[in-house]
Amino acid sequence: MARLARQKVLYLPMRVWDAPTRLFHWLVVLLLPACYVAAKAGLMEWHFRSGYALLTLVLFRLVWGFWGSETSRFARFLVSPVAGLRHLAQFGRREPDMQVGHNAAGGWMVLVMLLLLAIEIGSGLCANDGLGLYEGPLAKYAGEQASDIATVVHGWTKWVLFAAIGLHIVAIVLYAVIKKQNLVRPMITGKKRLPAATRAPRLVGPARAILVLIVSAGVALVVARL
Repeated sequence: MARLARQKVLYLPMRVWDAPTRLFHWLVVLLLPACYVAAKAGLMEWHFRSGYALLTLVLFRLVWGFWGSETSRFARFLVSPVAGLRHLAQFGRREPDMQVGHNAAGGWMVLVMLLLLAIEIGSGLCANDGLGLYEGPLAKYAGEQASDIATVVHGWTKWVLFAAIGLHIVAIVLYAVIKKQNLVRPMITGKKRLPAATRAPRLVGPARAILVLIVSAGVALVVARL
């Protein structure tokens, strides 16, 4: 009886993440703890500066989600919640990573993190320290009552954000241990080993990213000076 030879799939490195998306990710990783530590240490000027930098990054990422590289666009990685749950239901299955960008569950995690960052930054812009020493640049426009509410939201959202970050880290570790998939390396190198027949995603050049970053920084600067 003839044996059927098992066909081997040829895997080749493919660039799936552009530099702007990767820089956004790692700058948030650095700025979030810096912002928290500065506040705990009473270095409010640095807390504000870190916050404005985060505002710039979030504005950039929101625009980049519509006008950036294919793998960075919301329309590309946001699928139905059912698809996300179906992906999680198969979590225990060890299989090669065939996903070009975010998987079905990871895409929703990106959206949740961005929403939490936006709430934390937005509430911080309207918050106050309760002593009249420091307040966000939009606090005087929000009014005292709204500013007090924003202060409470700012404080509680921080812990929800930290919990989401912890869940994200746990998921990365579990993917490495259970599914043998390294999700960190592609976010550093921008490349992932995928089947040779996989269509390469369309990545946008740096000129557009620089334009979006300049506009985002300009908006953040205007808000800071209000």
